[in-house]
Amino acid sequence: MPDDRVMPVLREPKRRSRSNRKLLALLFLFFMTVLLILFFQSSLSKITAIDVRGNEFLSAEAIGQASGLRVGDHFFAHSGASIEKNVASLHMVQSVHVTKRFPGLVTIEVKEFPKVAFQLGEGGKLEAVLADGSSAPLQKEGAVPDKPLLTGWKEGDPLRLKLCKTLGQIPAALLSDISEIKPDPTTGFEDKIRMYTRSQFIVETTIGFLPDKIERLPSIVDNLHENNVNGGVITMLLTDSHAPLGTDDAASGNKDAADASAGKDSGAGAGGGAKSGGKDGGKDTGKESKPGGKPGPTKSDEKKQG
Repeated sequence: MPDDRVMPVLREPKRRSRSNRKLLALLFLFFMTVLLILFFQSSLSKITAIDVRGNEFLSAEAIGQASGLRVGDHFFAHSGASIEKNVASLHMVQSVHVTKRFPGLVTIEVKEFPKVAFQLGEGGKLEAVLADGSSAPLQKEGAVPDKPLLTGWKEGDPLRLKLCKTLGQIPAALLSDISEIKPDPTTGFEDKIRMYTRSQFIVETTIGFLPDKIERLPSIVDNLHENNVNGGVITMLLTDSHAPLGTDDAASGNKDAADASAGKDSGAGAGGGAKSGGKDGGKDTGKESKPGGKPGPTKSDEKKQG
């Protein structure tokens, strides 16, 4: 019998033409371009708010101006790193962190240098002094100073800047007893300072010695109080010592170099005085001084009168 079954014919898949692929690609690019244009012209692509945080002495306007941002600028026109660099160039700013949140919010978080002291500005108004040496008026009037008061310092003095940086490295608890700091330079110690404490002591040291010496100051004051000593000058230079107020050491500021040279001079003067005294003592004039200052009669005059 003949085989009547017919084998099915497999159809070959139609190949997509390359022209169709190119057309789809062009259409995709066209719509993407239109969407990007619409996006950048809409409010979604612009900065709608600039939030400044962490500032106490710098105003938000000054920080925003330094950042180079304005409400309405393109959100992606400024990178976070460039904004941080601009704001970090301001005085009082220790560090900056910028966060951008879509859509349109830019947060600038500022960390200012710590407050280390106070000073009296123009008109006798109290100003805060920061660890970078900059100063700013207090935001709250009538604030009680909880830091040392700097007196006798000039703006721009490199030793003042050095002192501010040093105070910024010292824990606040160790500075709680210090009420005032003034410069007291000597020939041997150009960075010598004089500090007045709330416990009625005067402390003399240098800016370079301060970080190490300030740690020992509370124990020294406690030991003096235990011995019923409630005042005087504490010298903390090459060695630590204490002298009561009104003594020569306290009046001269306990200058080690000056005391050493003064000791040599006084020793030489004492020796010279002893020599001259010895010469006078070796001569027996036989005269007695009267209260009026005139010399009395000698033995030879008494014999003649006799």
